[in-house]
Amino acid sequence: MADATANSGSWSAFLKSIASFNGDLSSLTAPPFILSSQSLTEFSSYWATHPPIFTAAAHESDPAKRAMLVLKWFLSTLKHQYASRSEQFGNEKKPLNPFLGELFLGSWNDEAGKTTLISEQVSHHPPATAYCIRNDKTGVQLEGYNAQKASFKSTIIVKQIGHAVLTIPVGGTGDNQELERYLITLPSLHIEGLIFGAPFVELDGSTTITSSSGYSAKIDYSGKGWLSGKKNTVIATVFPTDNEKEVLYNITGQWTKEFEIYQGPAKKNSKATLVSVYDAAGTSQSELIIEPLEKQHPLESRRAWSKVAEAIQKSDMDSVSVEKTKIEQAQRLMRAKETAGNHTWERRYFKAATEDETLTLLGKAAGVPLDGDKDKTGGLWRFDAEKAAKADAEELNAEQILQLENELLGQQA
Repeated sequence: MADATANSGSWSAFLKSIASFNGDLSSLTAPPFILSSQSLTEFSSYWATHPPIFTAAAHESDPAKRAMLVLKWFLSTLKHQYASRSEQFGNEKKPLNPFLGELFLGSWNDEAGKTTLISEQVSHHPPATAYCIRNDKTGVQLEGYNAQKASFKSTIIVKQIGHAVLTIPVGGTGDNQELERYLITLPSLHIEGLIFGAPFVELDGSTTITSSSGYSAKIDYSGKGWLSGKKNTVIATVFPTDNEKEVLYNITGQWTKEFEIYQGPAKKNSKATLVSVYDAAGTSQSELIIEPLEKQHPLESRRAWSKVAEAIQKSDMDSVSVEKTKIEQAQRLMRAKETAGNHTWERRYFKAATEDETLTLLGKAAGVPLDGDKDKTGGLWRFDAEKAAKADAEELNAEQILQLENELLGQQA
């Protein structure tokens, strides 16, 4: 009872601090019971919790059906991206803010083959995470980056900045292989349940998926209102990019529970036009495999934050504060040294591009020009295969590992 009373008091104080705060809410300290031991760099893994669905479009010869399968895959990622914490813990958890250069690496091995994940914090001001997910068997690859800007207006509103790019090999081999690309925009979201101390994410607005094959998808999100509606509702359509009224497929349902895929426009939905039903709640996800802590690079998320995560799990908030402060202060010192020396942190796997001709065209077709992205996230972040090969070939000795860990904590070697 004492803990519940303390939590209630902390939550009330937190709500008051939110309501009176001007600026990005991510810098605010959350109550102990809402802190997550996960860093935002881990969230990139939610894109591929179902590798067989992620790669399904690569096995389809018809471009319109591929666009539908890409849409199905995208919708299948939403539950884990936006609802897994509230379902597991009873409320949405505030993730750890990644430090510049933080990494999260892993892989999945299942019927789809081996799928690898590389996630890296590429910018700190503003904070941005870049990622690349690739399936070795099909060559399907997803790369992208995102940043969040949170504000308060009767509820917490989170605007996501960035985009994802899905590349699917669709014909030919080697240098003659044709690559189909899909530009995916990111949904906005808001946090419900604040008054009751049990926050959860609800998506809102619309997003698009636009392909180089000439097909697009539009997704509309809505939630439960005061009088009607269901939580986590989604309605989506697939159509030729130049004719949104010609609906080839439509999807309706809840992204946390179940949604149905139909051929043609919604007004013709029936058993005869039903393509498939996706059970978001019942479809098990493939296991993400990561190295044990002792084998991870010192900048890998779970190793770097291990003491903080352990303290959070023990509800030892004094230790949380001490260990977080060590890392945060060390990062401030590193940035100051870089500024004084007129050099910048070298990204390990990604580079900042200034333009992407194909995506610029797709962005214009979707009505979402990408010009502002590079200003808000430090660039159009792209996976760099040469950097990745160099990083993968690197072998650190014990002395180098100790030096990196000391730098991370701001300690002298």
